[in-house]
Amino acid sequence: MSIFKGVATALITPMKDDKVDFDSLEKLIKFQLNNNVDALVVNGTTGEPTTLSRDERVAVAKTAIEIVDKKVPVILGAGSNNTHTSISYSVQNEDLGADGLLIVTPYYNKCTQKGLIEHYKTISDNVNIPIIMYNVPGRTGVNINPETALNIAKTSKNVVAIKEASGNISQITEVARLTKGLLDLYSGDDGIVLPILSLGGIGVISVVSNVMPKLMHDLVESFLTGDTAKSRDLQFKVNPFVHAAFCEVNPIPIKCAASLMHLCKNELRLPLTPCSKEDLVKEEMIKLGLIK
Repeated sequence: MSIFKGVATALITPMKDDKVDFDSLEKLIKFQLNNNVDALVVNGTTGEPTTLSRDERVAVAKTAIEIVDKKVPVILGAGSNNTHTSISYSVQNEDLGADGLLIVTPYYNKCTQKGLIEHYKTISDNVNIPIIMYNVPGRTGVNINPETALNIAKTSKNVVAIKEASGNISQITEVARLTKGLLDLYSGDDGIVLPILSLGGIGVISVVSNVMPKLMHDLVESFLTGDTAKSRDLQFKVNPFVHAAFCEVNPIPIKCAASLMHLCKNELRLPLTPCSKEDLVKEEMIKLGLIK
């Protein structure tokens, strides 16, 4: 059974005076729930987990789970470049009530494909909730090869899906072919949701849905219900904003966008700094009617 179909928002973590802004977090989550989001990913890359303390990560996760109150699945990030740390996060997240885990490949230490297989299997052996593996080589320096994805699907008891953000359509096609019936496929790239859906994908873990959850929900829903023309038109509609939302490293521009909608403050933790291209972000938001 799939963790979700449709759009899961990779939620930003709002800050105020260098502390987590829980009032804004509640506002963000309620905005998502009121605008057709299908799931939430908390403490993923977009949520700046590497600059949150463990206590902060737990507090953010608890708050999200409490506010969502089982209306949609809550998937918690549990990635690390230390397998034992990732196990610790995963076990803790399961205890908190997560519906699933998003686990990015180990970053910086650049393990082999064998290391990736062992990493996911070892984590999987220690938890009982579903795991989405996350392939984003542009950030991590390591790529899950299609054959490795298949191996992990066969050897890790509860790795049920892959979030593909390699940007390599040829590779993603091979992942889809090899793992059909074994792994759910999610787009990890807002700019190519439709192509991934056409390969058998069932949704997207989205950055831009922080400010446009309904549009992204409709993009996926229209494809899954057979209206491919509408899905294509929505992909065309959203892509100029996608380019603006990645004009600097994520989550810098999307946090700027959320602040322009008064959902949170435009505040990040170092080494991330506020967006230097706010005018570009604002221009594309105006075109979409998100702000005036």
